[in-house]
Amino acid sequence: MKNIRERAKEIVRRLKKEYPDVKIALKYSSPLELLVATILSAQCTDARVNVVTESLFRKYRTADDYAQADQKTFEQEIRSTGFYHNKAKNVIALGKILQEKYRGKVPSSMEELTELPGVARKTANVVLGIAFNKPEGIAVDTHVRRLAQRFGLTGNDNPDKIEQDLMRLIPRNDWTILTLLFMAHGRKVCTARNPSCTICTLKTICPSAGKAE
Repeated sequence: MKNIRERAKEIVRRLKKEYPDVKIALKYSSPLELLVATILSAQCTDARVNVVTESLFRKYRTADDYAQADQKTFEQEIRSTGFYHNKAKNVIALGKILQEKYRGKVPSSMEELTELPGVARKTANVVLGIAFNKPEGIAVDTHVRRLAQRFGLTGNDNPDKIEQDLMRLIPRNDWTILTLLFMAHGRKVCTARNPSCTICTLKTICPSAGKAE
């Protein structure tokens, strides 16, 4: 375990150096906007979500705005993000709960967030870590899952188990940035197909280096 911990520590150190200005790709200006954008990003690219939210966030500024939204209209406004029927239903229901239970504010605990419609642990981790600077876990998306496996930091395939493995290896103050670093590296270098191992800053410590899938 010590060797794995040391590798994990070195991976984070090198990736921080490689991506010193890393930040979430989703555009937002409040916890509510980040929450909505993260919900819309399910099975959709961040770039597409940003196109949609550019006009969406001008129209819907408060939880009450979402609560009072017409579902058919809202569905068309977010249609290009995919799964728009369920997303619209969840965001509108979420707006009502925020307005009724939290005075229109986004709650800042894992328990409260995951009780909201359309908010699973991954989304809650993003909001807590980035909007509130309260890391309670690690958001495991496809990039985090792939890289954690390639780096030998987990032997699991289940996102929840991968999260637990990473939380045991990575200090809490790096939980939020870990997701952002892995996403950046997964998009730029450690891609799903034909990863660019020869130019990778981790090639000397990655157990999968040179073993293209």
